[in-house]
Amino acid sequence: MILKKVNHIAIIISDVEISKDFYVNKLGFKVIHQIDRPERQSSILYLDASNTMIELFSFPSPPKRLSYPEACGLRHLAFDVENFDETINKLNELGIKTEPVRTDDRTGKKMTFFKDPDDLPLEICEM
Repeated sequence: MILKKVNHIAIIISDVEISKDFYVNKLGFKVIHQIDRPERQSSILYLDASNTMIELFSFPSPPKRLSYPEACGLRHLAFDVENFDETINKLNELGIKTEPVRTDDRTGKKMTFFKDPDDLPLEICEM
């Protein structure tokens, strides 16, 4: 393979403060750096997601994410968690609604989805 590893994942968000609260204060990612670009009415928030970096790009009035029918492009982000049931309980305590738990056809382990403030589906996977 000519590509070594994922360097970062970029996500367009509608509100930097709402998404920062969600990804940092609720999910626990750490802020690496933030760049505010007032001339573009935009900010970029760089987050440490352990084995990669997530870039949150805010832009004024971005189009809403399509859900059905699904469009080409990024479908969801998936994260491994050490204690699956504890993680679901914590997310629910934080007011983050999770879908019913399913079993991954490939791994046979538990998995479920929840959404970020802009309706991007996020998945948690039992390790």
